[in-house]
Amino acid sequence: MAAPPKLPTQSGAALSGNSTLFLLDPHGSITGWTGAAEAASGYPPDELHGMALDRLVTTEAATGDIDAALGKARRDGRFSGEGWLTPKAGERIQASLEIQSLRAGTDGIAGFAVTIGDLATRQPDETELADGEQKFRMLVQGVTDYAIYMIDPRGYITNWNLGGERIKGYRAEEVIGGHFSQFYMPEDRAAGIPARALEIAAREGRYEGEGWRIRKDGTRFWAGVVIDRILDPDGKLVGFAKITRDMTEKRRAEEALEQARAALAQAQKMEAVGQLTGGVAHDFNNLLTVITNSLDLLETRLRPDPQTRRIIDSAQRAAERGARLTEQLLAFSRRQPLRPEINNINALIEGFEAVLRRACPEPIELEMALDPRPLAANIDSAQFETALLNLIVNARDAMPKGGSVRISTGRRKLGAAEAKAMSELPPGDYVTVGVADTGEGMAPEVVSRVFEPFFTTKEVGKGSGLGLSQVYGFVTQSGGHVAIDSKPGAGTTVTLYLPAAPAVAAGRSASDPHATTTPPVGRILIVEDDPEVLDVTVEMLRTLGWEVLTAPDAPSGLSVLRRDADIDVLFSDIVMPRGMNGVELAREARRLRPELRVLLASGYPASALPAGNGAGEEDEFPFLSKPYRASELARKLRAMQPRVRTR
Repeated sequence: MAAPPKLPTQSGAALSGNSTLFLLDPHGSITGWTGAAEAASGYPPDELHGMALDRLVTTEAATGDIDAALGKARRDGRFSGEGWLTPKAGERIQASLEIQSLRAGTDGIAGFAVTIGDLATRQPDETELADGEQKFRMLVQGVTDYAIYMIDPRGYITNWNLGGERIKGYRAEEVIGGHFSQFYMPEDRAAGIPARALEIAAREGRYEGEGWRIRKDGTRFWAGVVIDRILDPDGKLVGFAKITRDMTEKRRAEEALEQARAALAQAQKMEAVGQLTGGVAHDFNNLLTVITNSLDLLETRLRPDPQTRRIIDSAQRAAERGARLTEQLLAFSRRQPLRPEINNINALIEGFEAVLRRACPEPIELEMALDPRPLAANIDSAQFETALLNLIVNARDAMPKGGSVRISTGRRKLGAAEAKAMSELPPGDYVTVGVADTGEGMAPEVVSRVFEPFFTTKEVGKGSGLGLSQVYGFVTQSGGHVAIDSKPGAGTTVTLYLPAAPAVAAGRSASDPHATTTPPVGRILIVEDDPEVLDVTVEMLRTLGWEVLTAPDAPSGLSVLRRDADIDVLFSDIVMPRGMNGVELAREARRLRPELRVLLASGYPASALPAGNGAGEEDEFPFLSKPYRASELARKLRAMQPRVRTR
């Protein structure tokens, strides 16, 4: 018999990688081999040649299943699996098995190439495994920014790293064997959140979430959590890997950003409403100017009987009430002229206490808790008293069955972050004035709107909805902030923050020295775009003895001044619909006629007009707010008496 083919390869006495190679005929009998294959089998060449492969090699499933492996290689061109090599002498060797079909053109299978490898050479030894495991443990233990630990399928902790100790405060021996739900808030445990997290991870392979967790010392932290499912090679759940990150600072930054966004949105909303209400107040003041002065003229000219006089007086009182409403609207829009002075806050409250107590009838008790330290602020005392009274009245109305109202004062230093959260206040010292009641309280959606003009929860006819608007406008115009804390059934506390000032003696504005002087007469040019206001003003001034000229706008007024030199006073509205406004008219008129006296008026107060408007500025133009009455106009003209020619 011819010698069997021996494939060229290195020799060896054991399986060596891919060098252990047999060649088979189409029926599975050995026809050739490498030296390594011969050495590994232990058979001499004459025995190997023609031997069926299933005598030497079996697959992992069972002895004699090589035919199935060859059948797969015949169909698919390749078989890959694991099995056992049985040498002539010695123990079986676990082996990898690769069978490649050898094609004979297109006619069929010419045979097979079989490669056998030792599985033991493909896996690390125990020393390498132990070393790798140790390195992995060192890596996990070295991570301190994350709590990394394992839990079994029921949620019990099986190991613990230094990050868990740093973040949660527990040492390994304190938590291993305990249930991971101990870190959750009591309400979360009651709601079944820990169990639900494991269910999701087991079903979907992963769970992610955020929430409050508890440290060993009882403090809370905001945690970002990832739970990964761990399966064995058979796909059986053996536990979970859990990673927890402390995200408290990130959470606080997000909350601060959200608060800042909400504060900005509220400020923009209030500013928009303020612009609207300021415009309404301006137009309403024009109407009130017509109404009040028309009533004055009627009373003067008709010499009415007692009944008619009562009717006129009632109409005047209604007009005056309307004027007060526009003042509150202007206060909200921060367009109400203030007369700030350094005031002792406690002294103001004590001096106003009698009025405040009268506003709180039985069974409402008023308590005072004033700070003994000197508390001073640069504020308009009259507007402060009005704001305080508005707060007391609102507190009283919130307690229909009685209760108590507590007025407190204090001093507080606001840091940069806290001050910024309060409508972008500058940091520094603030005087606080609090009004707390034990009334019904308000829901959050009501609290968010209480400072809006005309918003009220009272019954129709029980309030204008402008009281808290006045408080808001006065405090913000004074450079401060209003905070409100209220919950249904828990009462309401409103706190005013006013910039603190050095404690010095407070003064009050002197009274007008011109009380009863007879008004001068002369020639006056009125420039007013509102025809009704123009008509009633003309009648007022003629009644006072003035010779009156009129113009509907600034260009027309300049034309009158250029052609008529005999004019003593220019009386002009500031806000006009087209072209030149009243201030520009006054300056051009002064350039043409340096000795001309100028008086300006507007439905807006001077403080609400653009900077550099000239109204009320020293040595420039006196100013009169609408609605004005004949007596107020006469006093303004009287103050200009030294520069007005009399007839």
